[in-house]
Amino acid sequence: MTTFVLVPGFWLGGWAWRPVTDTLRAHGHDVYPLSLTGLGDRAHLARTDTDLDTHVTDVLNLLTYEDLHDVVLVGHSYAGSVVTVAADRMPERVSRLVYVDTGPLPDGATQQDFAADQAATPDADGLLPPPDWAALAADVSTVDDAAVARLTALSVGHPAATATTPIRLTGAWEPLPRLGILSSFTADQVRAMAANVPLMRHMAGERWQYEELPTWHWPMISRPADLARILHESTR
Repeated sequence: MTTFVLVPGFWLGGWAWRPVTDTLRAHGHDVYPLSLTGLGDRAHLARTDTDLDTHVTDVLNLLTYEDLHDVVLVGHSYAGSVVTVAADRMPERVSRLVYVDTGPLPDGATQQDFAADQAATPDADGLLPPPDWAALAADVSTVDDAAVARLTALSVGHPAATATTPIRLTGAWEPLPRLGILSSFTADQVRAMAANVPLMRHMAGERWQYEELPTWHWPMISRPADLARILHESTR
């Protein structure tokens, strides 16, 4: 049995992992899908000062109060930064890092540096509004109308301060093994970018393993069974 902590990216809560969570639990794993502060079932807690450090604390508190050890921390998209910083602060609790269509940004970088499309002007409540899911999924055959309706109903504005908080790393996370599950790029493309794009320099090296899962940026929605299979097989 492996303990997984699943952390979603922008606009989503722990609910987005449900099919993956169900499959992993059916395999006997212990699974904690986490809604970060201001998102999912914790949307009512959003504040203008909810930032990356708040979300890192969400993960650290889960590990502490649930007494979790040897955890596989899984971060999707923006949450790649969340799990990296959390592992840097509590590496003794983490056995592996998994990056779902994302990767670790270097010390001092921000999410806004990497994702200009997520640097939109926040609304009056300090939130970045969700995208038009129907438009994004228009050419994705594995995302049906029901999935789009669920995304539209349950996604919420994302606290904007999380995109501008500099990542602070000591290097304590770096010895941990890492699995990259790639949906938007191939492994060869990622290795090439790691060699040439400073923001992606941590995505190469002997501690990495890559699995390609070609689909759109949200494989937990479009290919949840395959994503769960990769996570399960990574524990063998």
